[in-house]
Amino acid sequence: MPISSVMADTLKTNARVVILGGGAAGMSMANRLASRLNGASITVVEPREQHNYQPGWTLVASGVWEAPQTLRPNTDFRPAGIKWLTSPATAIDADQRSVSLADGNSLDYDILVVATGLQLNYDMIDGMSPDLIGSNGIGSVYASLDAAARTNESIEQWIAQGGGQGVFTSPQTAIKCAGAPIKMTFTTLSRIKDTANRDNFQLDYFTPSGGMFSQPWVSDFLKQRFDDEGIRRNHHWHLSAIEPGAKQAQFTAQDGGTEVRDYDFIHVVPPMSAPDFVKASDLIAAQGPFQGEWLDTDIHTMQHLRYPEVFGIGDVIGAPINKTAASVKAQAPVVEANIVAFLQDKPLPARHNGYTSCPLITDIGKAMLVEFGYDNDMAFLPSFSFIDPKEESWAAWVLKDYLLQPAYYAMLEGRV
Repeated sequence: MPISSVMADTLKTNARVVILGGGAAGMSMANRLASRLNGASITVVEPREQHNYQPGWTLVASGVWEAPQTLRPNTDFRPAGIKWLTSPATAIDADQRSVSLADGNSLDYDILVVATGLQLNYDMIDGMSPDLIGSNGIGSVYASLDAAARTNESIEQWIAQGGGQGVFTSPQTAIKCAGAPIKMTFTTLSRIKDTANRDNFQLDYFTPSGGMFSQPWVSDFLKQRFDDEGIRRNHHWHLSAIEPGAKQAQFTAQDGGTEVRDYDFIHVVPPMSAPDFVKASDLIAAQGPFQGEWLDTDIHTMQHLRYPEVFGIGDVIGAPINKTAASVKAQAPVVEANIVAFLQDKPLPARHNGYTSCPLITDIGKAMLVEFGYDNDMAFLPSFSFIDPKEESWAAWVLKDYLLQPAYYAMLEGRV
């Protein structure tokens, strides 16, 4: 059912609502529920004081943006009348409907919204730590805003050498912004080509799968584009260890075999999962493809499959795609409508079609706007008639560089 047909006036309720996380998903839900639920007690658990516009980190790491462009205080978006707790959540007792905090306090809830985001598991790569980013030729756009800036510095240092081996990786798990490893490869190549020393640089891309992207047409396009640009594709390998001092990386194949490669620059993308305290709870998937790693959520209603008073949103959920800010934009009104219905003991009226979007940068100044859903092998879901999803364009780049950030902030405020 269309979301517009299920939105209604405010609901009077004394429900205790706890939102775990104040990032894109949590902040969006805080604003939506604060406007929709009259009389509810809404508590957000989020230790960070600054809001990071993470879609901008690839632009920082690519030398296009300055780091401060991605920061805003959380107070700019926080709705009035809610509680905001900065002590991190440490455990969830789903049977008792209670969340434990690091300061020893606990929160009881009638509705729990799990919007924690995901966890970066750098420790699954032997020898790797986020502290290494920016040294020994190591970059990683994911770890933090500071790490994105240090990644840019590592790329600059490598290019200044005038040549050498670059290695770009993708891990053996689902990741947020699945296009980011590819974007970093293309933007780095763009900077190399600007030096007129392209032939002195070798670029290799390692991926654990046989494809390059979840959408088949995009995967085929990227394979051809990598081949045309002389970027060597290494399929069915994942980064398993790194020796920073020697500038060597070990990769493991599907059959367990290993291979060591030298590098001058390496972009590390860590394995990812739900946060440990979510994984340790009964809310984690107990079976199926997301077992032990992701929140056990109905991918259409966003309601937990075993605990109906729990809803998931954002990167933490177990879903075949959907770990982008654009996914949150599509999920938030679904979660809002279905929570309101649940509180009234009504059938859940809204469904998420899996919409996600990737402004896939293919050059500095050029991108493709790839939008699709759960039926990603069937059709695109374009939002802009003037942007062809199968064509690289300056218009898609302008969207990424200038227009998406204001839309993102409007999403945080619950306005879109």
